[in-house]
Amino acid sequence: MKYTITRLCCILFSIYSLSTFAQRHEIKDRNIRSLQVIANGKWQELPVMMINEGKISIDFDDLTHTYRRLTYTIKHYEADWSPSTGLFDSDFIEGFASGNTIENIQESSLTNTLYTHYHLDIPNDNCKPKISGNYKLTVYDDDHPGQPVLIACFMLTEPFGQTMGLKLNVTARTDATINDKHQQVDMIINYGNYIVSNPQQQIKTVVLQNRNWLDARYNSKPQYIMADGLQWNHNKDYIFWAGNEYRKFEILSTDVASMGIDHITWDGKNYQVYPFITTPLTNYLYEKDADGAFLIRNSDNVDINTTSDYVMTHIRLSVPTPYPAHIYLNGDWTYDRILPEYEMRYNAEQKYYEAIIPLKLGYYNYQFITTDENNKLSSLRIDESHYQTENSYQALIYFRPQGGRTDKLVGYSNVKFIIQ
Repeated sequence: MKYTITRLCCILFSIYSLSTFAQRHEIKDRNIRSLQVIANGKWQELPVMMINEGKISIDFDDLTHTYRRLTYTIKHYEADWSPSTGLFDSDFIEGFASGNTIENIQESSLTNTLYTHYHLDIPNDNCKPKISGNYKLTVYDDDHPGQPVLIACFMLTEPFGQTMGLKLNVTARTDATINDKHQQVDMIINYGNYIVSNPQQQIKTVVLQNRNWLDARYNSKPQYIMADGLQWNHNKDYIFWAGNEYRKFEILSTDVASMGIDHITWDGKNYQVYPFITTPLTNYLYEKDADGAFLIRNSDNVDINTTSDYVMTHIRLSVPTPYPAHIYLNGDWTYDRILPEYEMRYNAEQKYYEAIIPLKLGYYNYQFITTDENNKLSSLRIDESHYQTENSYQALIYFRPQGGRTDKLVGYSNVKFIIQ
């Protein structure tokens, strides 16, 4: 199976990427799979934590199953994810910002697919971030210097007591619809101890739904500018399509079909896993999900990073005729990027869309999205939208003092919209 997956990935990665998002994780090497970046074990949230309050864990697999000396470099970035050119390495890192080696390496055990698992924690003895803001960790292969293997993104906030007050409220009463298809985010920022003389230039904001950067809202103009803060109240930029609950499945073993799995077959080389075929969701039916997140695990829940196998997963959407737009899978495990690997292909004979993805055993959430001719989210929606949908919302607040050389991350909030 190792060789089948490698050949498939080679074909997929040779196709051009439809779009790039500088703030998202990126896999640059066709042999790298299952990249996870998690802050303090909170796998259903953005990789955000306070400085020196835990660890950022980075895990990924290399399907070559041969030792590679992988090193990493950490750089600081501004609120818009442009490089922080006003900083020296010593301004944001205690230790070494480049040339650090990933030393926690384990080979897979008792798996059909052979792979090598790499694990890294930040901070560590060699590398400790000193200031808040955005960070990119770029991994390199020593045998191919200058060619990134992957890029992992994470964010650090100011310490407790040095953040701005931040409050999010979500309602189904919007200017677009009332208790129908949309959800409205309202936001209040309190400056606290910060001196803000020019909020339009000093403060930058990002609001997300379900950690999805494809539909992020940047620097929306507040309705109220007060002496001690800012307020967004029924702001049109913060009206989100409510959508529907994510579909989900769980592959815990290659022997037994688990949640959401119709059947599993073995073709002599690969395990083929078939989640139940799905159709467009027209009605709203509550089902607890993780808003697009995924978690690597197996039935034994022991040594999950090295004993969980890879399987060819057939995700299918049944519709009588094809849509006049491209359809893609989307979830945290697609890294919020529109890539050919995750495009659904229509089977005219069977009358369904299908994507075949090599996935590691675990729990997965996903949704279907469509794009327009500019590769932006399209007005064509596969599933009907319902205001009751339980979505999570995230806000990131950045601040640059007068004369400051970089943007500080002074506020972060994650809230869940739940109909009471």
